[in-house]
Amino acid sequence: MARRSKIDVLEATRLTRQGRLEEAMAVLRGDVDTPHDADTPPEADGKAFVDLVPPSAATGSAWTTPSAAAPAATAHRSETGSTAVPWLDGLLDMVLNRTATSGHEAPTHTPAPTARGGVAEPAPQKARLHMPSGKSFEERTFANEAGRRTYKLYVPGRFDGQPLPLLVMLHGCTQSPDDFATGTRMNELAEEHGFFVAYPAQSHDANASGCWNWFNAGDQRRDRGEPSLIAGITRQIMDDFPVDPDRVFAAGLSAGGATAAIMGATYPDLYRAIGVHSGLACGAARDMSSAFSAMRQGGHPSVGTVVHRTDGKIVPTIVFHGDGDRTVHPLNGAQVVAQVAAQLAAQAKAEEKLAVTITSGQTPEGIGYTREVQSDETGRSVLEHWVLHGAGHAWSGGSPSGSYTEPRGPDASREMVRFFLQTTSVPRG
Repeated sequence: MARRSKIDVLEATRLTRQGRLEEAMAVLRGDVDTPHDADTPPEADGKAFVDLVPPSAATGSAWTTPSAAAPAATAHRSETGSTAVPWLDGLLDMVLNRTATSGHEAPTHTPAPTARGGVAEPAPQKARLHMPSGKSFEERTFANEAGRRTYKLYVPGRFDGQPLPLLVMLHGCTQSPDDFATGTRMNELAEEHGFFVAYPAQSHDANASGCWNWFNAGDQRRDRGEPSLIAGITRQIMDDFPVDPDRVFAAGLSAGGATAAIMGATYPDLYRAIGVHSGLACGAARDMSSAFSAMRQGGHPSVGTVVHRTDGKIVPTIVFHGDGDRTVHPLNGAQVVAQVAAQLAAQAKAEEKLAVTITSGQTPEGIGYTREVQSDETGRSVLEHWVLHGAGHAWSGGSPSGSYTEPRGPDASREMVRFFLQTTSVPRG
């Protein structure tokens, strides 16, 4: 059967809204040419969640999943836990709010070997978090008018009351703070370099797959929605612990990476630098249909579409993205870089043009990469773009004990920490 030259995203959205997920998936795959029902007009794109119940007195500000959504969403997965189309499987998890296979835990199926350019599979068992003796990794809670979120905070053993940097880590879909800490090994780096690490946990009431709602227009605004919750968690830690206010950073993977980009755009006065791994630019999507498009072929981000403040500050950014990513198109990584570069160009003086250096290399395990660095007049890197050749949708250099990691790649965690800490070597502009 001939495949359609253009996927009808609006039709897929309409079918999903009606609970007709199998038909929606067929449309997204391009397998059928499904016309709009004559007696059911297409619905407007204004709602960010097509399969969630709006907030109510019972749920507060949280969007919730209809009771019938879980079986409908899980009925069409194969025996390996995925659809026949890799990018579609990841897209559905990230956008359609499918119920995770086992709550906060990674799916328990044994993954097939990762093919070049394929989507990295979750870990085959629950992550085992490595905790050095005597170190603190405790769950805390923050709430405001936008809702309530738990988070885990790692306090390194070397802490004795002195001000330390703070890194906020935003997990991907189906992940938990423990899983993300295990996969990124960020607590071990915190112990080595001396900084706090916070891991906010997305509520499954807000997104059934545990994804941060980066594509929701209401969650891309300063002091609104999820950005206000993440910023609130950050400030709560700064109130409760001696955090160096000039060394506060945010990073994330996938939906968490897209949310980190949003935090950099909406709170440049709070975060000194951000890291985006396999994510999307702020404003890449504004609703469900544009999220489908952005993930599959890149979005159309525009700083002007997002309500934020700059205060004359540019947030240095480091980006990692596999060029074999079939869940979030690698063009999105380039768009994160382009968005920040445009801000830098707009504010730079003629004599302060950035120096650009491009290098390439390969890890001992065989993952090649290209690294583009843009540096200011002091030699400080303000923008880095790592393209991981052949890598899929996974944290580069991560631990195989965590989900969605590519252990063979360059160590993204260590490179991000290096990038973050060097941004404080000169006064903030």
